[in-house]
Amino acid sequence: MKKILSVAAAVLALAVISGCKDKKAAEPTTASNAGVIKVGATPEPHAAILNLVKDDLKAEGIDLQVIEFTDYVTPNEAVESGDIDANYFQHIPYMDSFNQEKGTHLFNAAGIHVEPFALYSSSDASKAVASVADIKEGASIAIPNDPTNEGRALLLLQEAGLITLKENVGLTATPIDVVKNDRKIKFVEVEAASLPRTLSDVNAAVINGNYAIPAGLSAAKDGLFVEGSSSPYVNILCVKEGNQDKAEVQALIKALKSEKVKNYISEKYPNGEVVVVF
Repeated sequence: MKKILSVAAAVLALAVISGCKDKKAAEPTTASNAGVIKVGATPEPHAAILNLVKDDLKAEGIDLQVIEFTDYVTPNEAVESGDIDANYFQHIPYMDSFNQEKGTHLFNAAGIHVEPFALYSSSDASKAVASVADIKEGASIAIPNDPTNEGRALLLLQEAGLITLKENVGLTATPIDVVKNDRKIKFVEVEAASLPRTLSDVNAAVINGNYAIPAGLSAAKDGLFVEGSSSPYVNILCVKEGNQDKAEVQALIKALKSEKVKNYISEKYPNGEVVVVF
């Protein structure tokens, strides 16, 4: 009898363990429990916009937790690993390039705004220029060193008439793709977050909006040459593929596409440093 009971207990325990494994395997990777959403963002404007809607989500029973990052790689790795639920800092070409390079599964859940790139003059009076035409032979220009943003910066310089790139090189452009450089411009490749700090060391720099704004730079007022508002580089709410339909993600998208956010952006950035796309 004891032997029969022991066998039965073993079978039952095995069934319970197997059931737990099956349940765990079926659960999607997530950084939080129901009612909580963790979102990584660069400080401005992204984190500021997210913090603006925290109370709106709280009223729906959702705790929005904003985690600030100062680089572009870590928040994507955190979404892929499930340490956070989403991030808000990047545009679609960068996400696509990251997926291709890293083998990640990042997904565009919603487009929110555009931050036009701009070329800014040096903060050192001895190196500063008043216009694109004043950029002299041998001038140094700092550009982002990350994929897509470097190509985007070079395309802006081409649009400004400073260089010519290989035909159809697009966002994959690097300085080696420059086929015409009459002013013999020297390109200084710098991590995007450090670009504002390089302005005293170079004659000019192409700076991403989310790093230009905290540095007190206005594309409309300070830019020597500014990317058009029709830019395809829309900043998105990014999640891991498969998580885009979660209730918390959908609630956040609704909050980010609200009149409250639209009005905040138009009042906070009246000179077009940030432009909504919804």
